[in-house]
Amino acid sequence: MEDSSTTLAASLPGTIPAMLEHLTIKDFIIVESLELDVDPGLTVLTGETGAGKSVLLDALGFVLGDRADSGAIRQGCERADITTRFLIEKLPAAKTWLHERELESESDCVLRRTLSQDGRSRAYINGNTVPVQSLRELGELLVDIHGQNVHQSLLKSVVQRDTVDEYAGHSALLSKVASTHARWRQLETEYQTLHTALSERDARLELLRYQVLELQTLDLRAGELDELDQEHARLANASRLLQGSEHAVQMLYENEETSLCTSIDKLIVEIEQLAHYDADLKPAAELLSNASIQLHEAAHALRSYRDRVDLDPQRLQSVEERMAAIHDAARKHRITTAELPAFTARLTDELQTLEHADARLDELKRALDSIAQDYRSAATGLSHSRKKAAHKLAQAVTQQMQDLGMRGGVFEIAVTALEEAQFGAHGMDRIEFLVSTNPGQPARALNKVASGGELSRISLSIEVATAQITGIPTLVFDEVDAGVGGGVAEIVGRRLSALAQHRQILCVTHLPQVAAQGQHHWTVQKQARKGQTRTDIAVLDSEARIDEVARMLGGMKVTPQTLAHAKEMLLHAQQNSS
Repeated sequence: MEDSSTTLAASLPGTIPAMLEHLTIKDFIIVESLELDVDPGLTVLTGETGAGKSVLLDALGFVLGDRADSGAIRQGCERADITTRFLIEKLPAAKTWLHERELESESDCVLRRTLSQDGRSRAYINGNTVPVQSLRELGELLVDIHGQNVHQSLLKSVVQRDTVDEYAGHSALLSKVASTHARWRQLETEYQTLHTALSERDARLELLRYQVLELQTLDLRAGELDELDQEHARLANASRLLQGSEHAVQMLYENEETSLCTSIDKLIVEIEQLAHYDADLKPAAELLSNASIQLHEAAHALRSYRDRVDLDPQRLQSVEERMAAIHDAARKHRITTAELPAFTARLTDELQTLEHADARLDELKRALDSIAQDYRSAATGLSHSRKKAAHKLAQAVTQQMQDLGMRGGVFEIAVTALEEAQFGAHGMDRIEFLVSTNPGQPARALNKVASGGELSRISLSIEVATAQITGIPTLVFDEVDAGVGGGVAEIVGRRLSALAQHRQILCVTHLPQVAAQGQHHWTVQKQARKGQTRTDIAVLDSEARIDEVARMLGGMKVTPQTLAHAKEMLLHAQQNSS
């Protein structure tokens, strides 16, 4: 058995990075503590019915932004805590998303979410607290979950449109349509604004001419009010400034008997004489000499200032009138004085625009007609490309559906025209995925026709058909094999294995034919301990895989025949994947 077990070890696709690297679950539903390293390729998750296989998907969905209430916390615990680590080095969309929000990390990308008994949830990206919506946005770039009871991105119209666009590979057309539409809307907004203004043109022109003339007459310079404030303060206090500077000059210099300059000069002479007897006084004499120089300079400066002080009541009145006019203008227009220059420029521009509005309106109308024609031309080319790609993709998905047990099922992609009011940056098409699961029935929207199991297989069909072009690195399938068996189940497993050459796949399955195709195998085990139920996940080695597949084949009673059959299935799966 040892040699056989070694032979059963699946070879991993070495070039596929493990986008989801690690998952930690603490006190979530019936999981006490669980840490899992997730490898590249196809990982299958099996276990008996009711063992809790869905807990792993619930935990992954929770950390990616799904709703949850305090009932998701393990009984007797205060908080549930889920952490995931993703490798995003080869995922530019996620790196750009993180960079734009300043959430990038030098290492891998870590997502964490906690849930408390009071119902409060906290979300973290690379250690930064974020809204739960941010987890959803980033999660949609990292993981796509396909299952019967979880959110299906496949049902979103935007995902359906993006799938067709990615399959078509017409990014240049998309960019042209988007840029042309943006220019169209910009010109349309300008045209509507000017057209509305023209309906009130005469009254508005009269008001603008009056306001602009008034403001231009005021002729307020930037910074002028600050200058006026300073000048007003000087003129209004001229008498006090004159008296103060005169007193200072008298104290320092002009009173020969008691001035500070005269007194310090006499003191310097005395200290210099004493320094002949003791050299230790020389530093003091030097300091006094320096002080004397400073006092004389100050006296000269104050005397010069005193001679310049001008008692000019007429200039003061003129300044006060100018300041009053500026403040009155600001109050009239309900703005600050600092905003007056920019406000004047804005009104002047509006006046000039209205005075030349007729010519500008004609110019805008011609530009609008031209850009609308450019948009329709580019959007029509985009529509043709979409219809061609939609037809090809629908055929490929339909073929995959036949192989996956949906005999007679037909997948269609409807590309229909939108009303002009709905034209947008993504073109003028509505794209909708339709399916008929039974021969003779008309194709209808996915969410109205397909059951959970069927929807999972349709999702798998689309993923296989678009494996080379779609960008979400990790796919999770919850019982994608529901309702199938035998040879179809083996085909499902092979499709998943082929898809795992390009993506990281996690698949919950109850069929041994699918489980045998995995490169890695986990099993869920439920245990009762001290009156509480807990779920553990074990990573199986080659021998344990044989036992688990045998259990899936034969139920609780495992015979030598079922063991031999399980071993044969695993060997056969490895040979097909190599």
